[in-house]
Amino acid sequence: MTATESADVLVIGSGFGGAIAAYHLAAGGARVVVLERGPWLEADDYDHDFKLGSSTTRIFDFTVGDGMSVLTGNCVGGGSVVYFATMPRAPGYIFERQGSIGRRLWPSSLSRDSLEPWYDRVTEALPITKQQWETVPFAGGVWAAACHNAGHTCNPVPAAVDTSLCTNCNWMLSGCKFDAKRSLLLNYLPAALAHGAEIRPLHEVQQISRNSDGGYRVHYNTLHDVDYREQTGNGAIDAKLIVLAAGTIATPVILQRSEPELGKMPDAVGKYFSGNGERLNTAVLNEDRVRDVLGLDRGDGRAYEANQIGKGPVAACWDWLDGTLPEFERFSLEQLYFPPGLGTILTQVADATGPTWFGKEKKEMMRRWKSWLTIFTMSEDDNEGVFGPPPATGNSMRVSQQMFGLGPLRYEPTENTRRGWARADAAVKSILEKDGLARVMPWTSDVVGAYTVHPLASCRLGDDPGTSALDGNHELRGHPGIFVTDGSAVPTALNVNPALTIAALAERAMPAIVRAARQRGIDVRYGAPSPDGDTSARDQASKAIAHLLDD
Repeated sequence: MTATESADVLVIGSGFGGAIAAYHLAAGGARVVVLERGPWLEADDYDHDFKLGSSTTRIFDFTVGDGMSVLTGNCVGGGSVVYFATMPRAPGYIFERQGSIGRRLWPSSLSRDSLEPWYDRVTEALPITKQQWETVPFAGGVWAAACHNAGHTCNPVPAAVDTSLCTNCNWMLSGCKFDAKRSLLLNYLPAALAHGAEIRPLHEVQQISRNSDGGYRVHYNTLHDVDYREQTGNGAIDAKLIVLAAGTIATPVILQRSEPELGKMPDAVGKYFSGNGERLNTAVLNEDRVRDVLGLDRGDGRAYEANQIGKGPVAACWDWLDGTLPEFERFSLEQLYFPPGLGTILTQVADATGPTWFGKEKKEMMRRWKSWLTIFTMSEDDNEGVFGPPPATGNSMRVSQQMFGLGPLRYEPTENTRRGWARADAAVKSILEKDGLARVMPWTSDVVGAYTVHPLASCRLGDDPGTSALDGNHELRGHPGIFVTDGSAVPTALNVNPALTIAALAERAMPAIVRAARQRGIDVRYGAPSPDGDTSARDQASKAIAHLLDD
């Protein structure tokens, strides 16, 4: 091992939680190093294919656990590079959730109102806009028309997408070649670099230890740029403060592996995992009924046949985001394009007389793939996921050069979670099977268990030390100077896409993190403008947190 380096702040991960922290701390004058386990790709590097070694296999991790599989980003920019850029705000009732334990799960200091200025800050920084119907592609229009036909509302979703640059190629999940998707590569990360932050890709953090001066030492392995199973070296960096934002399925593993050196972890580390209540249904539309019932026609003799044209989720039904409904019976329904590969494997045949996910009937369903419409449901789960002992290195045991690994997550859905899934499935069916528009079937969980693209809550915030790993300022209980700002900090499922809430919580955490950094001898200030230079959101946020700041 080479001589140990040093920094003021070591940020682990470069997704929303890591990029936002890196920017504010670097802009405030701290020496910041960011370690990212994945590669660093930009627009010209993104491929429109699924071959091994393409951008798709390089920037994703698909981690299979016991009862739950998780698809996450694995690259500089993290989830912002591989997400669909759908950015709604969480409903107000979410912050009052009690789950099955019968008491509030979110910190008492957090509410939708108190988070508003931080939502606003992220919205301006990316930026985020509400799509208009004239920019909504075919799949979103069909979903909206079907909702209207069934007596429900449907809305274009807010998105971090520049529609003037978007080509509706539907490859945005694999990174955007046209920089239409406003990933962190276009705002927070370049701003952090401009202020002197250093970003190191292919650096996989293994554990954290404590130094005699009260600071920390972060131990990492460097990875081969093609075969992530191969370690090319190792090293360590000393820092006075750690911001851990490695992702919901990596952050708890790093902390569990660090326990022998750091001391006992809070009991909630690696517990209360949430899959955001997610579920997928695929409908095969009857083209004639789409034309006759919905009155739709593309003008070329086809009513739809456009599953592959678009840009991910563009329209959502939010009729069940109703705080008067019982918990576990609230959900959103969002049109979604899921690319070929895993999606075509897990899609099932409705009313099959034989196997539902392979065989002759599945082959016939595949023949009609252009008439598919996939609906993404986000309900309320019971935070029932638990992480077992950590693997020897990384957050999973990699079984291929890239993308696939076996992780320590165990997930057995409770009756509450199953009730939420069932209610959402029934709503999708009632909308799309009305008047014979389509036949609908949920994706199978027989192959990889339940699945999520929005993992949350494995090191969650809270007021109760018995059920939360972090205090209300994102600091790890019992370990001053370690903060967690990624999706693992979000206490519960959100009923909507969580990226904006993760980012807003990270922005909210920054004043307290800066204050802790100053107490630990780091010469840093809080108050940098939004990465685009706009100070209006900064001014709003500053008013909300003025009491946290020193002169």
